[in-house]
Amino acid sequence: MGTVAKDHGMSDDGKSIRITSSICPECRRRVEARIFSERGRIFIEKECPVHGTFRDVYWSDEESFERAGRFQADGRGVENPRTAERRGCPLDCGLCPGHLSETDLGIVDVTNRCNLKCPVCFANAAATGSVYEPTREQVASMLANLRSNRPVPAPAVQFSGGEPTLREDLPELVGMAKRAGFLNIQVNTNGIRPAESVDYVRTLMAAGMDTLYLQFDGLASDVSTFIRGRDLAAVKRAAIENCRRAGLRSVVLVVTLIKGVNTGQLGDILKFAADNFDVVRCVNVQPLSFAGRVPDDDLAARRLTIPDFLACVERQTGGRIRAADFYPVPCEVPIARAVGALMNERHPEFTAHPHCGAATYLVPDRGTLVPIGRFVKIDKFLRSMAAVQREASRGSRGAARLRLMASLRHVKPGLLRKHLRPLLGKGTFEALSDLHSRVILFSCMHFMDAHNFDRERVRRCVIHYATPDGRLIPFCSYNNLGYRQEIETAYGRPPASIRERDHADR
Repeated sequence: MGTVAKDHGMSDDGKSIRITSSICPECRRRVEARIFSERGRIFIEKECPVHGTFRDVYWSDEESFERAGRFQADGRGVENPRTAERRGCPLDCGLCPGHLSETDLGIVDVTNRCNLKCPVCFANAAATGSVYEPTREQVASMLANLRSNRPVPAPAVQFSGGEPTLREDLPELVGMAKRAGFLNIQVNTNGIRPAESVDYVRTLMAAGMDTLYLQFDGLASDVSTFIRGRDLAAVKRAAIENCRRAGLRSVVLVVTLIKGVNTGQLGDILKFAADNFDVVRCVNVQPLSFAGRVPDDDLAARRLTIPDFLACVERQTGGRIRAADFYPVPCEVPIARAVGALMNERHPEFTAHPHCGAATYLVPDRGTLVPIGRFVKIDKFLRSMAAVQREASRGSRGAARLRLMASLRHVKPGLLRKHLRPLLGKGTFEALSDLHSRVILFSCMHFMDAHNFDRERVRRCVIHYATPDGRLIPFCSYNNLGYRQEIETAYGRPPASIRERDHADR
């Protein structure tokens, strides 16, 4: 058992923060949970009537927990939910009327086949014994479903799996997403196929791929061997070089962070990103989630939270990048709402739970990466954006525009202000892309597992799986509550049928 179970029920220790719903790590039934602080850390504790009491670290630093919580900004969900509220959150995912956020990133799993068998795969690819590989018609339906969200269609989609590049028709699927109107189309990959052929990368780009979402756990061979079961260090470099040769300028390095394995690699990964700034747009770190294939033994020693990640970064950069430089995901909401109010239209609002992730922008400056907070008085700028939104909502657009321009006083003169001004003035995706081409996003997203599962985070999730039956299911529900197994079982096929289809396609 991954956490300590006690026969006498939940304790009264610590200072209670709130009551939520969670799930039993053993049987997945919904149970009540208590989130509380104790000795400077935040814990989650719950009791299952059958399997006892479970306790886990929720957030390892109380001060930063409280700071992040101040940025909570609930969204309004979607006007066209796909499922009804019958059993209660998180058992009605689809999205239900109680969901508080829109879809900012849709995920379409196009296969559960894979050419690796990573010990840390949260998807546990092909665990059902059948091949889940939706037809092109089903993929088209899922893409249309994501784009039908009201009032804001899902702006971005990621093709995932399994390993999506095992599908020979992946370029056709990317083309379908392009025609459906997605503004950013990502391919999530281990890099093996892109490393083999620059022409393959060019084919995906020609079809409409905008971003390669590349598994990248570090630069050392032993790290790759431990996490992926193979030395893939050279493969990752070859994939990035082929992206460079193909002209792709948006690669995300995706780091599965495991305590004692690659926590010491973060500084080196950042340096690698800086050295490859012409290609790398983001480093996205994901602390290990105890789901899928990942065993939950010795959980207390292996748990890594966002504050632990931040401490590693601060230490490995010699304080050049500090924990205080990172902000929770919903810090962006005042900007989206201010620009949306001025344009009289809804923009995507990243109303994720404030304890789901943290991020900062890094600005290249004289050979190093400097946090955006050195150029922008972020808290004052965000307060200005909130004031812009209030003025515009009252109909005082002239006053709102004056406040908008005045907010730039919180941004130092130079390149950043030059590229921030069009984003605030136009609010277009092109302006946002232009700004992103000048910086590197350094982010950490800590996905939940059955031990630290919190209903309030699920209700605010902005990353949703599209399924062939018409549902849109929040990420952590999909991977912890049996939804993945349900879908893969219902729509899976014998492996032989997939081989016959591939042969017919050729």
